[in-house]
Amino acid sequence: MPRSLFCRRAAPAVVARGLLLAALMVGTAACGSDDSTQACPTAVADIEAVAVASEAGHAVFTVTVASPDKGCSCYADWWEVIGLDGTLIGRRLLAHAHDTEQPFTRAGEPWQLSEDLYVIVRAHMHGGTGYGGRVFKGSVRDGFQASSVEAGFANAAASEQPQPPACAN
Repeated sequence: MPRSLFCRRAAPAVVARGLLLAALMVGTAACGSDDSTQACPTAVADIEAVAVASEAGHAVFTVTVASPDKGCSCYADWWEVIGLDGTLIGRRLLAHAHDTEQPFTRAGEPWQLSEDLYVIVRAHMHGGTGYGGRVFKGSVRDGFQASSVEAGFANAAASEQPQPPACAN
């Protein structure tokens, strides 16, 4: 009995391409669009608290971030310490959204930093405004307090390394 056109077996290469396309579609649906400018255009990540431990010219920052995370399409993807001149001192990457843990606190690596150097601690929002939320300003010696910076302050730092891996949600 002849097979119908609808019952023919597909070639293995066609099946593989179909499975790959399906996997890509599922991955995109799970982690949102790659067009991060459309995910949550007004969302900002705020720094809520900064604690610093210092030893032998190295500082370890522990930072609390509040962000309106909504999965991989809209989440705080890092916080960073940046000099008042816009020099990136260190960045703590955040590999996934914290939808169910708000605010959340993470410690960074030890970074070389003079105790009297004033710096800004700020967070970056993937899928949102990038920078733009509440920052903290201070030094290891004098401590940190909530502050603000001019719109656009050191936005070029966003393209500097390190960059976060693909979202793991």
